[in-house]
Amino acid sequence: MTLLFCQDRQAAVPGILGGLGPLAHVQFEQRLIQRSAERGARCDQDHPVWLLVNGTTIPNRTESLQGTGPDCVPGLVRYAQLLERAGASFLVVTCNTAHGVYDQVQAQIGIPWIHLMACTSGHLRCTYPTVQRVGVLATDGTVQCGLYSHSLSQAGLTAMGFELNSPWQDLVMQSIYHPDWGIKTTGTRVSTQALTVLKQATAWLKSQGAEVVIAGCTELSVAFAQMSSLPLPWVDPLAVVADITLDLAWGYRSLPLWQAA
Repeated sequence: MTLLFCQDRQAAVPGILGGLGPLAHVQFEQRLIQRSAERGARCDQDHPVWLLVNGTTIPNRTESLQGTGPDCVPGLVRYAQLLERAGASFLVVTCNTAHGVYDQVQAQIGIPWIHLMACTSGHLRCTYPTVQRVGVLATDGTVQCGLYSHSLSQAGLTAMGFELNSPWQDLVMQSIYHPDWGIKTTGTRVSTQALTVLKQATAWLKSQGAEVVIAGCTELSVAFAQMSSLPLPWVDPLAVVADITLDLAWGYRSLPLWQAA
């Protein structure tokens, strides 16, 4: 059944596939509300209608990409199709690593999936015109697929990150997944250990010549937002796509726009 909505001035309905992890879509919705208010929203009816699926049953994306866990594609497709049937005009998936199976999922749905890396790289190119070297902190799955390195290269930028299985990359993964102090474990209260690791990792990237850093995992967006200072300016892909989502919802932009690079 298609959802009917009554805001005649809304041009498109965003469909948010969240739960990857659960904090990701909460942070994204908070950014949508904040940016909407900054654009002038003053009451409920000034915010766009959007649809959300909390798809926590989708298998771990990094393990899926590495072949060490169940395939995440069927779950992504199932929930994307659910949002499409409910009336979503386009899809936002609040998980960086999930974009490693972008083409497989997009081929099985009838609405466009807004590509997080392509949007972020395009934003960087426009917002930081003099920047050339971009640090990336991300999961093993995102690194393995070269999601940011490819997209940044398409935008004429150089990605800087950590090699798989390197000590720094292992620490970044622990900041996300550690069973005691990782961000997925501690929820909205990001641990001191995780914040310290991420600050030190960013400082190392700066020492190697990075001029800005991308929070290339939604859990890292949560952590970076809680830091009063970082060694580098940081770019939040969730904030970038929140602005694009609002533009599409109100008809200020039209599809297609930055999708797969």
